[in-house]
Amino acid sequence: MKTFPVKAFGTPSKDDDLSEMQIDRREVNPTDIEIDILYCGVCHSDLHTARNDWGGTKYPSVPGHEIIGRITRVGSEVTKFKVGDLAGVGCLVDACRECDSCKKDLEQYCLNGSVGTYNGRDEFLGGHTFGGYSEKVVVDEAFGLKIPENLDLKAVAPLLCAGITTWSPLKHWNAGPGTKVAVVGLGGLGHMAIKLAKGLGAEVTLFSRSPNKIQDALNLGADAVIISTYENEMKAAKGKFDLIIDTVPYDHDINPYISTLAVAGTLVLVGYIGKMDEALLTSPMIGGRRSVAGSVIGGIRETQEMLDFCGENNILPEVEMIRMQDINHAYERMLKSDVRYRFVIDMQSLKG
Repeated sequence: MKTFPVKAFGTPSKDDDLSEMQIDRREVNPTDIEIDILYCGVCHSDLHTARNDWGGTKYPSVPGHEIIGRITRVGSEVTKFKVGDLAGVGCLVDACRECDSCKKDLEQYCLNGSVGTYNGRDEFLGGHTFGGYSEKVVVDEAFGLKIPENLDLKAVAPLLCAGITTWSPLKHWNAGPGTKVAVVGLGGLGHMAIKLAKGLGAEVTLFSRSPNKIQDALNLGADAVIISTYENEMKAAKGKFDLIIDTVPYDHDINPYISTLAVAGTLVLVGYIGKMDEALLTSPMIGGRRSVAGSVIGGIRETQEMLDFCGENNILPEVEMIRMQDINHAYERMLKSDVRYRFVIDMQSLKG
């Protein structure tokens, strides 16, 4: 298959910083679109993959799965897009499209294995996929997303991961008017969970360990804040919430939050992947038909639904713009939670 070279930022090993490199993109196939990347969000998953924190990273690694740009070429059979359209690419670039999950528009749960925007299997060129820290990306139109023209493009990119990661459980567990939703943790995911839950009409509360987060949460739309280290506040919240979205990205004890669920309430983990050291206490679950669940990103249909909703309601993440050349420093700041609340790369800095 024919390819063309593009500039990218990636790393040859887990111990190296990210730096400029050249990668190959496939030439446009009949159902493909080519996107000139304008902005790319920075996700914790990018850092974890680049540094092989989860194992299984294929090198060289080019992260980035929050991609916003304009279409520069389309294949002969493309019907969804035209040259000049805004388009986005999120966490997925393919799936089998035939299994039960794919037929239900749940490509993220593809039973035959979905293909990640980076570090996934590349069925066209062999090897693995490269992400959005690059000049261009080529993707099948079925995995391209339409971007509302009224939104500020600089801030749209994180919707394609942080946005859909919190939107999907909010929709699945029916957050809306008359429901009480709590969010654990105020970071990239947490601040989007607050904005989206509020946009859906729910009453929204933040759980935080830090009183310093109170005003930020209220400014983002939260109705209340509970300091989870204050025993009296946690006791007062017993049996209150229909849904809790837990966005904390590291191992932590979720038991104190379960008792704050209403009967038949659900706590959904979206931030931490791995084994939890603290044993899960089942008595408050059994005693109140309470559940602990997990959720990951969303399918293409659901992601488009989220983007359209954000366009209609002008909901956007809070972002800090950086140059591509500053990505290693941004990673270090992410580890210190020194960002409010999501980095976005201006990709012109790579092209210039």
